[in-house]
Amino acid sequence: MKQKMSHATKTKSAGGGNVLRSVVHWFDSDYGNENLAAIRAKPDKIEVMRVLPFLLLHLGCLGVFVVGWSWTAVAIAVFLYLVRMFAITGFYHRYFSHKTFHTSRLAQFIFALIGATAVQRGPLWWSYQHRHHHKHSDDEEDVHSPTLRGFWWSHIGWITSARNFPTDYSQVRDLAKFPELVFLNRFDSLVPALFAVALFTLGYFLGEFSPSLGVTSWQLLVWGFFISTTVLFHATSSINSLAHLLGKRRYETKDNSRNSLFLALITLGEGWHNNHHRYMNATRQGFYWWEIDISYYLLKALSWTGLIWNLKPVPLTAYENDHPIRTGKNLSANHSHRA
Repeated sequence: MKQKMSHATKTKSAGGGNVLRSVVHWFDSDYGNENLAAIRAKPDKIEVMRVLPFLLLHLGCLGVFVVGWSWTAVAIAVFLYLVRMFAITGFYHRYFSHKTFHTSRLAQFIFALIGATAVQRGPLWWSYQHRHHHKHSDDEEDVHSPTLRGFWWSHIGWITSARNFPTDYSQVRDLAKFPELVFLNRFDSLVPALFAVALFTLGYFLGEFSPSLGVTSWQLLVWGFFISTTVLFHATSSINSLAHLLGKRRYETKDNSRNSLFLALITLGEGWHNNHHRYMNATRQGFYWWEIDISYYLLKALSWTGLIWNLKPVPLTAYENDHPIRTGKNLSANHSHRA
């Protein structure tokens, strides 16, 4: 009898362990991606399993017709859009991808965590893909070139292809040495899930203890997570797509990158894409005072606190003798127009 009970207990324990491993593997984006070369050799195509998360994200926005709105919910949605956009532009992009400034290990983790709530995958995957983009911008190996594969593929289609899903850690060794960043990268769906739960919980407590705000748990989930995140995703993706199609070119780069005030406004400064592709190591992307670059202003403010330091400046050649696309003006005289 004891032997039978012991066997049953072990079987039950093993079953529980299998369930736990299955849950862990479901959240682990690195699981099953060991053979990177074989996965990268797959043909590019839109895959249903990769489409589902984006479909659910967009369908969640339709909940607004059920939950309604409140000024509190809208204000929180806008606030979360701006905070997370800055985490993507200032840190996922300008720090993790290009190392245009320095910061502490704690600060890089905090902003990586905030960026992970934006449902744009982990910081290492994001940086790996972006570094690859700069090496092959608008050539055959660029995974999201609108000039080669069209607008919709560059905007969202490329993310749904299995060949673009794994992270090539060999290309981000400088980041892969931090286990906490690797964890955020591997379990990139866990952070948004917990973030959604946190917003729902916050909405419940606000509804219970501050009813005058007129917000509910479901309302905060729909506005703070689904709507804010969806708009954030499309604004960020517009740099992959529209920033290579619309706008003006100051520099004759090898790609079709362009500068756009509109895109700069909705992405806190990323719209000066032609500037960035010419001088990708500069912290600043709006090179003149009229090129609004809110992410840079915020990073500059953070540097005054000592939280970040060694912001890399725009090279003098950007203003003096590196304007192959001429405008008919004496560009060296524009030195005085720098902010």
